[in-house]
Amino acid sequence: MTDGSVRIVSLIPSATEILAELGLANAIVGRSHECDYPPEIQDRPICTQARLNTNAPSSEIHDKVNNLLQSALSIYQIKTDVLEKLQPTHIVTQDQCDVCAVTLTDVEKAVASLTHSSPQIISLQPNLLQDVWADIERVAHAFGVNSQRLLENLEARVKIVEQKTQGLSQTEHLPTVACIEWTDPMMVAANWIPELVSLAGGKSLFAITGQPSSSFKWEELVIANPDVIIFMPCGLDLDRTRQEAQSLTYRPEWSQLHAHQSGRVYITDGNSYFNRPGPRLVDSLEILAETLHPEIFQYGYKGKAWEVL
Repeated sequence: MTDGSVRIVSLIPSATEILAELGLANAIVGRSHECDYPPEIQDRPICTQARLNTNAPSSEIHDKVNNLLQSALSIYQIKTDVLEKLQPTHIVTQDQCDVCAVTLTDVEKAVASLTHSSPQIISLQPNLLQDVWADIERVAHAFGVNSQRLLENLEARVKIVEQKTQGLSQTEHLPTVACIEWTDPMMVAANWIPELVSLAGGKSLFAITGQPSSSFKWEELVIANPDVIIFMPCGLDLDRTRQEAQSLTYRPEWSQLHAHQSGRVYITDGNSYFNRPGPRLVDSLEILAETLHPEIFQYGYKGKAWEVL
């Protein structure tokens, strides 16, 4: 079914990466404004735009997001004129997070308004690693391609990490880890992140596996005093993450934190890795393994995907 008659518009970065890994990059005719990987899809027409300035400070972005949602407006707009021109046969989107990408409702409305095509909508809704595997399988099935090799490869890489960290709890103290998804207000990274931390040989604080990310207070971080703090703000790259993380280092209690004293505060490219429920979640696991247990793992992500703050 992957001949020239298939025209896919992907409206979420993780879906674009899944499609590309399944060998379907050439069938992608349009993308969201945030779909930037793999590099060869960057020349495809952009079908969405944000209603806010993503370069604004964290607190400003947070307030604007809340205002839009309370006004029953989406954070993103679909460019229906571009969709109309592209005449897609399929649109891949998500129904997991209203802040991450266009909502499923918006996509359904946009599709209903098209006059020249009536594309099939494939909506992904991942909360756990297992859900990501299921999404890969579903996308592969929808386009008649085989996902077995890709899934075997991803699962094998997870298994390598898991096997190497499995015995650690018997022999040593597992580090407590706070994964921070937003800095103002402070939010903890949840969904698949606690699962990845556990697989990488750590104990995740504040978050529940499979549950949405939630806010927590600076005082809670100070009281918990984690062994490791990892910044992975949603949608921000390494440089922006450094700026956001540094804003917390001016607080008087910062110097007392165990993670700071032991040099175990890390910044990551959350936008490329941790925030995208696609194939690169396995890279994210390897990044965590490398930061939590450098004596066991050295994958070579340091400098491009993570750094010490």
